[in-house]
Amino acid sequence: MKKLIVITLVILYTSVSFSQGSAGTNAKFEYRSLIDLPSAGVLEKGYVGVALDVLPAGTVIPKIEVGVFDNFSFGISYGGSNIIGTGSISWYELPGVNLKFRIVDETAGYPAVTLGFDSQGKGIFNKEVNRFDIKSPGFFAAVAKNFELLGYFSIHGVVNYSLERDDNDKDLNLGIGVEKTIGGKISIVAEYDFAINDNNKVSFGDGNGYLNMGMRWTVGDGFTLGVDLRDLLSNKKFNSNRADRGIFVEYVKAIF
Repeated sequence: MKKLIVITLVILYTSVSFSQGSAGTNAKFEYRSLIDLPSAGVLEKGYVGVALDVLPAGTVIPKIEVGVFDNFSFGISYGGSNIIGTGSISWYELPGVNLKFRIVDETAGYPAVTLGFDSQGKGIFNKEVNRFDIKSPGFFAAVAKNFELLGYFSIHGVVNYSLERDDNDKDLNLGIGVEKTIGGKISIVAEYDFAINDNNKVSFGDGNGYLNMGMRWTVGDGFTLGVDLRDLLSNKKFNSNRADRGIFVEYVKAIF
């Protein structure tokens, strides 16, 4: 009950007025992730971001992130499955921790480069193999480059090493992604997770990788909504050949 109260307070906190959205050509802040893959974006010093992921199986994951120093941010998250629905809630065993440090700023000739760590996976946590449906990124390096093309078009890449390895798939992983703005308030995002670390005989993936797409919409001052479609290639072995649908909410505000 205490955990439910904490998450409820976090959700209520996100309902107040904040300063900037993050979608479209008018967005001030970078994406810190596209959908599930981390990006090279880092929250600016002095700002706090509150986000909420809602996924199938009643999964809800609130996250709070703070820009602590220039090019360095820190975040924590926590959630569980069957929070929305009936029956018992399956809380995650531990909160997720997110650290990001950008070592190279983007210039006209070079992409931004960020190193980080993120222990928050998504979906149901399977205790038998000690992993989430969607593995946490773990340690990662991400790059991003923006171009002007009928607004903005950005290309993203990431290499990561997840600490969820009890399924005996301990490989490094790769991912790529894109974002395209559509007007001042809307962006389309897409990512492909090669899932090299989730494709052996006992892993959840079937070897096709995870293709995810989503839309982000700045609906008001500081309020960004998103809808996501995950696993468009039906890579999950237990998938019913349908994409997973999810909702994303984010706010950002200056605090100092």
